Amino acid sequence: MSVRLDVDGGIGVITIDRPDKLNALTLAMYDELGEAFAQVRDDPRIGVAVLTGAGDRAFCVGADLGESIPALTAERFDISEWDAAHQKHSTLEKPVVAAINGLCLGGGFEIMLSTDIRLAAEDAQFALPETGVGVVPAGGTLVRLVRQIPYAFAMDLMLRGDRIDAPTALRYGLVNRVVPASVLREEALGVAEQLLTKSATAIATVKRAARALADLPEDEAFRLEAVLGQQAFASADAREGLAAFAERRPPVFPSRARPGASIGS
Repeated sequence: MSVRLDVDGGIGVITIDRPDKLNALTLAMYDELGEAFAQVRDDPRIGVAVLTGAGDRAFCVGADLGESIPALTAERFDISEWDAAHQKHSTLEKPVVAAINGLCLGGGFEIMLSTDIRLAAEDAQFALPETGVGVVPAGGTLVRLVRQIPYAFAMDLMLRGDRIDAPTALRYGLVNRVVPASVLREEALGVAEQLLTKSATAIATVKRAARALADLPEDEAFRLEAVLGQQAFASADAREGLAAFAERRPPVFPSRARPGASIGS
């Protein structure tokens, strides 16, 4: 398999592993990536995922130009078959941290947009070159990008397709932090370990709310926010968190202490 999932200490590291081809995705790799996200969702041992590319040249340069793109343009399959890899319609309520090493282009950029927290190496480069070859970034980007960063930046990236460097990606709001390439993996794992100390119930609620509330009318969004908030306040994690705060000790959240505990427990 060219997409690996390694589990250690509650962290699932998903590696796109085709460094000789800059981690370009074949048809099989799109399926493997979707399956890896599903495994993270379903495996009670995993509380957070880190997504990265093998080697130091590329995170992912998108679909393989020798296989995936020709198959798509010849209409041998529908682009919606890549939905799982792009986390469209996702029910994954565990955080995904992207460690972006090197080139992050096309479909790789689109996959990055599906993650929650993003760290980039200082030498990372980003681009959506699709319009230059007569196609569009339809792996979630047409929906996500204008919702995640300012409109003018989003349209410049999608229309002109020029590469930007890591500091520019940080300025645009595409990534959270830029770090030396030598410590990228360590820093990403550090973020993942910090997330494991938080309530899984609260984290799942935040992810659910971020997806559900963004496009609702304000009054309806406030009503659903109250429902989600009440569920979190009534959870076992909230009771433990408040008790730990009062007792000046680190919390031991039931959602973390009991493997396989349900989100609402």
